[in-house]
Amino acid sequence: MFGVVFPDRSFPMDASTFSQIDPLHWVLDISTLVGDSYHDLKEICVFLLSAASLPPEKALAVYAQPPNRPFLFCGAVHATRPSAVLSLPWPDPADDPLAADLAVSAAPGATTAKIGLSVENLAALPPVADAGAEKRAEKLALRVGENLFNFMQSFCGVDGSRLIVPMDILDRWFKKFQERASKDSNYLKGFGL
Repeated sequence: MFGVVFPDRSFPMDASTFSQIDPLHWVLDISTLVGDSYHDLKEICVFLLSAASLPPEKALAVYAQPPNRPFLFCGAVHATRPSAVLSLPWPDPADDPLAADLAVSAAPGATTAKIGLSVENLAALPPVADAGAEKRAEKLALRVGENLFNFMQSFCGVDGSRLIVPMDILDRWFKKFQERASKDSNYLKGFGL
């Protein structure tokens, strides 16, 4: 009926890799793939194996469940969208004290992160807000801003409570930023892209 790939992390998996709860629900324990490093899985690619996998009014909904948390809707595939790459909305361990506490206190048999798939009515599914993309964009903006601030600090002077910078500082920073990005293909990856 369906297949799943975790980009850069797994080979394609079919429904037999998941535990089937009932005829319409499947669950995959992420610890079988990455142990406790579930937050390293950023995306999931889900696809239907054939056009006849689902009736036109049905969809295969994808959910992610962080440890000891409820399932979060990620998106869906259906007859008119037979495949999708979806962001996994894991809480960032650095920003989530509960996730950090769980990582420290995780005992054998503790609840682990899971991926859930469910056949549901297409019309009943919630709209998908790509929280993962919003979070990545925010992180990118913060890192670029920090880069600019650090660059400006090396050229600024102080006059009372004011910072004094050369008028062409933004042009100089942007030119340096572009040159470094064109020379080093990994440079932008450091900004969260």
